[in-house]
This record gives sequence, C-alpha cells and structure tokens, in this order.
Amino acid sequence: MNDNLTDATRTLVLTGDNDIIKRQEIKEAYNQTWALYESLFEVINNDQAYYLKAEPLRHPLIFYFGHTAVFFINKLKLGKYIDNRINEHFESMFAIGVDEMSWDDLDEANYNWPTVDEVRHYRKQVNTLVNDVIDSMPITLPIGQDDPAWVILMGIEHERIHLETSSVIIRQLPLSDVSPHPDWQPCPDVGIPSDNRLLSIGGDTVTLGKSTDANTYGWDNEYGQQTFRVIDFKASKYLVSNKEYMGFVKDEGYLKPRFWNDEGKAWLEYTKAKMPRFWRLRDDCWFQRNLAEEIPLPLNWPVEVNQLEAKAFCNWKAEQLQASIRLPTEAEWYLLRRNIPEDSPNWHEAPGNIELEYYASSCPVDRFEHEGLCDILGNVWQWTETSIDGFQGFQVHPLYDDFSTPTFDGKHNLIKGGSWISTGNESILSSRYAFRRHFYQHAGFRYVESHQDPDSMTSLNVYETDELISQYLEFHYGDEYFDIPNFCVNGVRQCLNEIQPHQTAKVLDIGCSVGRASFELAKTFDHVDAIDFSARFIQQAYSLTEQGEKRYTIRTEGDLVDFKSITLEQLGYQDVADKINFVQGDACNLKPQFNGYDLIYASNLIDRLSEPKRFLSTIHERINEGGYLIIASPYTWLEEYTDKANWLGGIKVHGENFTTLDGLTETLIPHFELVAVKEIPFVIRETKRKYQHSISEMTIWRKR
Repeated sequence: MNDNLTDATRTLVLTGDNDIIKRQEIKEAYNQTWALYESLFEVINNDQAYYLKAEPLRHPLIFYFGHTAVFFINKLKLGKYIDNRINEHFESMFAIGVDEMSWDDLDEANYNWPTVDEVRHYRKQVNTLVNDVIDSMPITLPIGQDDPAWVILMGIEHERIHLETSSVIIRQLPLSDVSPHPDWQPCPDVGIPSDNRLLSIGGDTVTLGKSTDANTYGWDNEYGQQTFRVIDFKASKYLVSNKEYMGFVKDEGYLKPRFWNDEGKAWLEYTKAKMPRFWRLRDDCWFQRNLAEEIPLPLNWPVEVNQLEAKAFCNWKAEQLQASIRLPTEAEWYLLRRNIPEDSPNWHEAPGNIELEYYASSCPVDRFEHEGLCDILGNVWQWTETSIDGFQGFQVHPLYDDFSTPTFDGKHNLIKGGSWISTGNESILSSRYAFRRHFYQHAGFRYVESHQDPDSMTSLNVYETDELISQYLEFHYGDEYFDIPNFCVNGVRQCLNEIQPHQTAKVLDIGCSVGRASFELAKTFDHVDAIDFSARFIQQAYSLTEQGEKRYTIRTEGDLVDFKSITLEQLGYQDVADKINFVQGDACNLKPQFNGYDLIYASNLIDRLSEPKRFLSTIHERINEGGYLIIASPYTWLEEYTDKANWLGGIKVHGENFTTLDGLTETLIPHFELVAVKEIPFVIRETKRKYQHSISEMTIWRKR
C-alpha cells in the first residue's frame, strides 16, 4: 500500500496534553481515511458498475460511495454542530442501509440514483465542511463521548467499516468492471498448507468489556462488563484453509442435510450453493476471486465462508474426528488473543495480516504464529458461536442509537480478529462486530474441541431491559392505569370515529415509536407505513411482528423489576401484522416514495421535531385530496429538542399569547381545513409508584 494511505489504518488515541497536536492528528486521520476510501473505489473501472447489485442483500456501490459522506453531515447536524445541510436529498437517500434488516428499503424502484460525478462533487463539499469543523471545534483532552471530536472520530471509524464492507461488494462485481490497482496489491505467495491440528488451551475466567476510560474510540456495544467461566478446550492451530475445506466440498457436504441446521438448510434451498462464494470451478479447475482478479485457488490461504457454512463444516469435522467440534465463542477467542499482549495502535508492526500492513488479500495460514497458534489476528475474520448482545451496563450513544441495538436479536453472530483490510477500531482487542449468519465478509473460521455448551458463554437478553424502551413498550402494550384508556388505541379510535374515511388504501404513522398505533391503523387500512427516527423503537415493533412475542422488564422500585410479555395473538393483531412496513426515517427529511396517503397520523411527534414548521409546510404533498392529517401532542416544547425560534406556539407574538394550535392553524390552513379538536389523556408508568399523567391535544385536518 501507499505509505500515506496506510498511515490511516490505526485508530487514534484519545489522550494527550496538547490540543494543537491532537487537532492535527484528528485532521490527518480524517483526511487519510477519506483518501483511502476513495482509493478503494478507484478499483472500479467504469461508472455503470456503481449501479450493479453485486450483492443482492445490499445496495449498489453508488450508495456506499455516498453513504460515508452523508454520515458525517447527518451526525453533525443531529449533534447541532452544524446548522445547515449540504444536500437534503442525498442526506436522505444515502442515510440507511448497512445491514439487510427487514425494515431497510432495498427496493431499487424507490431510488433514482445520482451520477457518480454528482456524488464525487458532494463528497468534495462534505470534505471541505468537515475540515472546517475540525479546524474550529473545541478540543478537550482526553476526548470524551460528548465532545464534537468524538463525532468526527465516529465518522472516521464508520468510514473504516465501510472500507471493508465495500471491498466485499467490489469483490463480487464482474471481473470486467474492476482493474488491478497499485494501492491494492494481493499476496503473491501460494502453496500447500500443513495439516491442521488441535492445540490444548487452558480454561479461565474471562471478563469482557471496554472501560469507559479506555484511551481509544469505542462503539456502544463494546462498553460494559460480562464475566464468563471457560473450561479447558482445544483450538485449531490454523484457520481452516481452502485445502482443508475442500475435503468438505468434495465429500458433498453441501448436499448432506445432516451437517446443516434449519437456518443453514433454508439458506441452501434459497441459494443452491455448492461451494464458498468466492470459489470458481471451470473445466475441473478451481479458482478464487480476489478484489480485482481471479487466481488459481490458493490452497494455503484461509477459506472465506458465512457462519452457516462454517458450522456445517464443524459438524462434518466432528463426524470425521468423532469429537465435539464447533466454532469458538467470544470468550474462548479472548483466551487465544492473550497470546498477543500488545494492542493496536501500540504495535511497532502489525502481528498479523491486518490493517493493510502487508497485503490487499489473504495470505498463507501459517505466516503469522504466536505461541503455537497462527492468525490469532488478521487474514480473515473468525466466525463465532456467539450472538451479539450488550454487556451489563450497555448504553447507546445518542447520536448513533442504531449501531448495535438492531443486531441484538439473536440472528447476528460475532466475528473476531479482523481481516487483512480491517483498520482502526476493527483491529483493537475490544472491537465487537456482528453480521447475519448468511452474510459474507472477508471471514473464515477456526474450530475448537470443547464439551462446554456455548450457550453458557452467551449474554443474550431474553427480556428488553433498556429502561426507556421498556417504558414505551409498557405505554403502548401494557396495562392501563387510573382508568385512563390506552393512548395509542384510544387515539386511533377517536380519530376514526370523527372522520370515518372513505378511502382506506394507505396510511402513514409518522413517529410510530414502538408501534401500537400502527397495528390499530392496520385494522382499518390496507397498508401502513410506520416510521420513527429511533432504530431502537423500530426494532421493538419489527421483532414483535416477526416473532409474535415481545418480553420486557418494567421497574418497580430501585433495582427491582417486573417481567412482562405481550403477543400479537393476545393483542388481536396476528392477522394485520403483515400489512405494516416498519421503517427508520426522519420526519423532516422523508424519502420521496412516502406519499399518496389517505391519512397521516402524527402522534406525540410535533414537539420533538427540530423543525416542526418545515414538516407541516410540506406534509400536504404526501396526502391525497380529501385525505386527513392527524396531529396529537401535549405541546411540551423543550429547547433540548427544538430551538425556541422554531417553536410553533407557547410563546408571545407581538406581546400576545400564541398557542401551538394558533401555530398549527397558521401553517396548515392554506392546504387544510380544521375538522375537530379533541383531548386524549395518557399515562406513562415510570415505577410502581411514579407515573406521568398528560393530555395530548388531537387536531384533525382535512386536505382541501
């Protein structure tokens, strides 16, 4: 790699005693990471390739080219570190799409992608703005999570993640669309590997989790603490090589259901896979697709598979060896990692094929050895048995609440150790990344022999314990208090009783929170788009529709909690759940496809928007003629959410009282007529003996 580009591969230290030097370090890390990312896209040799769906479960590459730039703007705007956007359309279109969550909008019919040159121009504008922010922002040392510098580091580390995920997609483009690049040269060494063997590893008590005073940037799921007891086990000396995995393929392992779990069988049925994705078979000769070329299959490089394939191989290997073979858990991997005492960014040189320090590809599995084990770090990520979840004490960062929580569903497994292109936070000991088990990264695996149940080393929470989430789940789906009817159910009923709509094809529930009103609306309407800014809220509603049940705890007093469970069947929603499309989105910057509604329902939203008048002044464009807009709010205006200059009411105008209803009328009357005003009470339970009792004013507007 170009030396100037590889300078960008290590994460920044948060500590120091000179703010001038630290500002320069941040600026260099930002600009070098930016240049490294753009260098990766130079492997693509024509603009048309940016629009190919190389990976069916992800957006085309044009999305990822714009996404990392948009991320900086959206987070800086959310944190109120900048006042204005650069391109509102781009900052909506390129906002969401990392993982193929079921609420991601992957329907290409909804996207009119801009040209590559337009995105390049936008990236230049963002680059200039972010450099200006870095030059002017205050620097405090050590850098903390509430500092503007943390947001810049968040953007840098986010771009480093997409350096890797984009390279996986580029690797799936047709060969004719990519060209070798001097900054992205693969390893030239191939050969025949030594036979793998199992080495004994002593068990121990392992405490996982990153300290809040650690001197490097961390993602929310890394913090907290969890302790596990690991018994003695054995681990394979090498990562599973292409040669070792070939035994499974030639034994027709892909055709033998007994090696695959139910999820794996479903994936096989869907994909018809018979070999790893990056293998090719032509004229009885095996090849491997790398970033920008195909080469004869390098037998001594690690195989690259998804977690389902890795588990099937382990089941096959267990049958071969008549032993308890499986993937390692996160805790077991940590015991292997102890063989490398130092951590990035303190390495004199990388102790594995990582951080682009050696190659832009995998390399032989015996190249980097530590205390008998090879590739503890780097080469390819290592799949584990462990589903990701938060440690005890987990808290989301308010500017990126959807980084981790959507993956806490038991369907995303951790990958450990990093790959050849893992940089920044991905390289450090405490990093925790997870993907759906059918996903591909530059990921392979090693296997272990152990008689310990891997579930005993998993912290997967059955009950939702985040207090804010639990409060809202109880508010939406829980008990009624003080004879006040359920706000979501009562609000929808009061609204529909008032208007009795003639058209019921399509409704938008904007600010849907955890989704109860959406289910109620689905009883009447044929299709419900349910949108909330918080991915954590959307995740609750989505998991209820997918699993049919949601469990959560509610605080009684102190550390004591009650355990609650709700089901679609109990609520009477089992027949309407498939009519709802839960989507994360910004009410002030909705995508164009959200239009043509017979009714828009905005409950307890308006006083939590940064620019409520902007939302109201354009919402008529999304409603059919004769359709309705429903706004319900207690009008709790707070500068924490809305600058006082943007309040709709609750202020003096020309010395006179100006209510929110006055502001609503002034803004909406050009396009709507006011049909009714109603008061809807609600109660939010905080503890067994503390409740919030509020009244939301519902105004019903008919589009002229």
